[in-house]
Amino acid sequence: MWGHMWDAKGLRDELHRRHDALRTRWVRGPWSLGAYEFLSFGIKQAWSCLFGGAMVFLLLATYLFYPESAPLYRADFLFLCALAIQIGMLITGLESWEEAKVIFAFHVVGTVMEIFKTHMGSWIYPDPAFFRIEGVPLFSGFMYACVGSYIARCWRIFDFRFDRFPPLWVQAVLAIAVYVNFFTHHFTVDIRLGLYAFSVLLYGPCVIWFRPDEKHRPMPMVVGLLLVALFIWFAENIGTLARAWTYPAQEQGWHMVSLQKLGAWYLLMIISFVLVAFVHRKNDMETKKLREP
Repeated sequence: MWGHMWDAKGLRDELHRRHDALRTRWVRGPWSLGAYEFLSFGIKQAWSCLFGGAMVFLLLATYLFYPESAPLYRADFLFLCALAIQIGMLITGLESWEEAKVIFAFHVVGTVMEIFKTHMGSWIYPDPAFFRIEGVPLFSGFMYACVGSYIARCWRIFDFRFDRFPPLWVQAVLAIAVYVNFFTHHFTVDIRLGLYAFSVLLYGPCVIWFRPDEKHRPMPMVVGLLLVALFIWFAENIGTLARAWTYPAQEQGWHMVSLQKLGAWYLLMIISFVLVAFVHRKNDMETKKLREP
């Protein structure tokens, strides 16, 4: 049995079997069903955060225990670990190649923004690194890849469905505007408030249906985006506490990242979500063609 569990399909089958066995033991009525769905939701969220959770663990562990005399810089060790995790998830089938393409795209998008933002002094990377581009250690791009991985895995694990899903081309316009504004607001007018308003108008009517157990449950799309942005903000506080990167105001001593960054992560979430949505649209179209006579 254990040999079978090492492959992704075997692991999924075993997890489903234990999931069903736990439901059989626990669920006796509506209250126990609600408690079980809440537990199942938490487990699925943790499973969706596999890449991000591993990276947060590595940030803390290396901050606390990585030896200063090590021949490899801490930032380079983080990069190699992140690369190994990504390769391992692909080999085991925990992530598909289509999902990996989205994650890589967001990785590139994030790295380009990191190079620009560090040159503008928005934040700094205090540790030296061999694997770097323009002073930005390459592990930083994987922090954006974690977000892309989470959304892609969450979409699949929770079997997302939508009511009043906005046209993808309009979502793409919003995502491009968000990304461009992260650069241009240093030189021209910051249109962030307008982007928030546009996103609410676009996603406000949309309802996302997710499946924590056997039935799909609804959630307003905007609420879902805000909740994920909040947890990314929590993770960013851990990252700055572990001095993987710091903001100028944290140089004299650590304090929590400003809540203004929550808005930035909300907007970045939109970019990642739209990239994943394009992959799912492509997959849905291919599935539809296969079903046609």
